[in-house]
Amino acid sequence: MSTDVKLQVALDFVEFGRAMAVAESAVAGGADYIEAGTPLIKSEGLDAVRKLRAAFPDKTIIADLKTMDAGRVEAESAAKAGANIMTVLGAADETTIRECVEAGQHYGIKVAVDLLGLADPVGFAKRAEELGVAWLDVHCAIDQQMAGRDPLALLREVRAVTNLTLAVAGGINSETAAAAVEAGADVVIVGGAITKAVDPKQATKDIRRAIDTGQAVASELFKRAGAETLRETLQTVRTSNISDGSHRLGCLEGIRPIGHNQFTCGPAVTVRTLPGDWAKPVEAIDVAQAGDVIVIDAGGVPPAVWGELASESCRNKGVAGVVIHGAIRDTAEIRVLGFAAWSRHITSHAGNPHGLGEVNVPIEISHQRICPGDWIVADDDGVMVLPAAKAVEMANRAADVLEAENRIRAEIRDQHSTLAKVANLKRWEKKGVGDAVG
Repeated sequence: MSTDVKLQVALDFVEFGRAMAVAESAVAGGADYIEAGTPLIKSEGLDAVRKLRAAFPDKTIIADLKTMDAGRVEAESAAKAGANIMTVLGAADETTIRECVEAGQHYGIKVAVDLLGLADPVGFAKRAEELGVAWLDVHCAIDQQMAGRDPLALLREVRAVTNLTLAVAGGINSETAAAAVEAGADVVIVGGAITKAVDPKQATKDIRRAIDTGQAVASELFKRAGAETLRETLQTVRTSNISDGSHRLGCLEGIRPIGHNQFTCGPAVTVRTLPGDWAKPVEAIDVAQAGDVIVIDAGGVPPAVWGELASESCRNKGVAGVVIHGAIRDTAEIRVLGFAAWSRHITSHAGNPHGLGEVNVPIEISHQRICPGDWIVADDDGVMVLPAAKAVEMANRAADVLEAENRIRAEIRDQHSTLAKVANLKRWEKKGVGDAVG
């Protein structure tokens, strides 16, 4: 692999102090370009670029403005702040792009066009050189990454139609950086895999090595799930991460594990039954596949619809766990078996197998609809439901939360600080809450 390929670190922070600390580590680890990310510029203004220029006088600085209008003013401002390159959205009017280019020629700043949001990015790339731009950003946006999209397929298409410098961004890490180069990238842009790393310097070194050698370097984090790797990703996160990544989504209220240090995840096999009628819950074991989680709506009250023998049957089939909106018994024996179980109630008495109810039909627990095939993640904090259509996105957002927490934890430890100080809570407290409007 050619060492001509540049590594760009995207500082997508909202506080300059944290951005600078990572920038210093990334440069020490081999980053070539430093990007003042859009969130950083929106939060700190172009002063962020000025401070980066002062700290790194010999480095290429990118102002990721994502300009949509007022191209001349924004290009001039970025140049005077010390940026070498600014970004404008390809979705902007061509007059705006040309204004950026003309102002850039006057003030000595190059223009990169971000293809984000274009209906026909390949078509734009074919004629981009006519506009006078310096390079193109093939960008898989964060929200698209959460849905499991891959920027490298588009990169290959764009590379086939242009000789302009191509930068690629979107979930790149040490395992995918070499593939990005092979797909045609001249600049590999990395955000979270560096900025959220516990050791940003080492993370940068790993990515630099992957670029230079063409060999993937294993990474435990900073991966994004697709349908085929969903379980693997969910096994790395916890229900609190899922909740935080999904706008504080609640768990199934009142349903608790029968033991400690329990965890399971898998597609749901749903059961609707009457309190104490354990026929359909037991029959669901025969329907379930290895790795599934049986979810039972038994009205939320005793008698028990599950016990040791059902759990033993699940162990034989490789069923991953059971969640019961109702009651369970034989909990000591089930804990000895090591079978993962969650229930609203624990009781000694069971009902009788009348056979009323259904298997694999939509059910509702704690005002949450659960359909067959929805994903269940359960741990000591509770049970989360991930609708099948959103499971990949929710898993990726949960992983994103976990990665951010890992970085914050490292800052608390390294700085001997506190969460309030590291998160700079005072700065982000709402102002004027409760004030009259109008």
